[in-house]
Amino acid sequence: MSTHKTNIFILGATGYIGGSVLARFLDRSDASALYITALVRSPEKAEKLNKLGVHAVVGSHVNSSLVEKLASEADVVLSIADCDYLPAAQAFLKGLNNRFKATGNVPILIHTSGTGVLADKAGGGFPGTTIYDDTDPDQIETLDPSQPHRPVDLEIVKADREGYVKTYIILPSTIYGIAKSRLVDLGIQNPHSIQIPALIDASLSRGQGGMVGQGKNIWPNVHIDDVADLYLILYDSIKTNPQTGHGREGFYFGENGEHTLYQVGKAVSEELVATGKGKSPEPTTFTQEEIDKYFGGSDYLGTNSRCIANRSRAIGWKPTKTTADLLASIKLEVGAAVNRKPVLLR
Repeated sequence: MSTHKTNIFILGATGYIGGSVLARFLDRSDASALYITALVRSPEKAEKLNKLGVHAVVGSHVNSSLVEKLASEADVVLSIADCDYLPAAQAFLKGLNNRFKATGNVPILIHTSGTGVLADKAGGGFPGTTIYDDTDPDQIETLDPSQPHRPVDLEIVKADREGYVKTYIILPSTIYGIAKSRLVDLGIQNPHSIQIPALIDASLSRGQGGMVGQGKNIWPNVHIDDVADLYLILYDSIKTNPQTGHGREGFYFGENGEHTLYQVGKAVSEELVATGKGKSPEPTTFTQEEIDKYFGGSDYLGTNSRCIANRSRAIGWKPTKTTADLLASIKLEVGAAVNRKPVLLR
């Protein structure tokens, strides 16, 4: 470990988001001033990362003592793994507290949550009317502590309040697009998202595009390249602007447009018809049996989650891809489905 460089510890480096973020850090003009440590499960991927100049440690985020140790050596932790696994969050926070006690410097945590924290129980039956604003911490604090991702988010905000770490939480929405990076080319990174591929897999299996309920529910969306850029823009803002919001004022939504589930289901249905794999260009409602079979009994795809990324844009984030790009991407996603592992949405 270097004492002359900024030490960055990343969890989730081989994942869809994490790999895209790591690739961008490796391509920075100041990459030589960074000492990046990545925790990965695969020895083969660790070896490939080492060749790229990353200090890869073989292990898992469920190994709390290892996570704590690696976090204690970091100036910056990028948490881009399981956003619901509280023990991992407690471990890296403990490590960051130890870092603070040892150096007197306040380390940085950039954590990945998701706009699933805003989800309701619409069951595809109606469009939500509440739109959350990431510049309004009072509104965000009205969220029930039992909401998805919220227990970990609250633990992180508490840590910031205690003063031993500055915390920043990025909340991507429906991420789409097949990731392209050096890490994908080398077989290190998963290039696929979850929500839309899971919907496509279910639709292919039943031979018909589907939706939960009437598909009237609304979600925001963001392209993988745009959301990966947000991490770098936030990192630079933290380094250059002491006024960058953190803690309860450190929520950063990732969105650049909205879609209904019906719109996505229809685009999937049309592509299935075009490729001879579907019956009708109109999506049909998943039965409860199908929801149990394909989505583990969860009607999560039928929820509303609406937000506006004002804080993210205020620090200079300028996403370029829109809902039109999301819908256009479904053709490629359907084509890719036959060559990838099935995606599970649970």
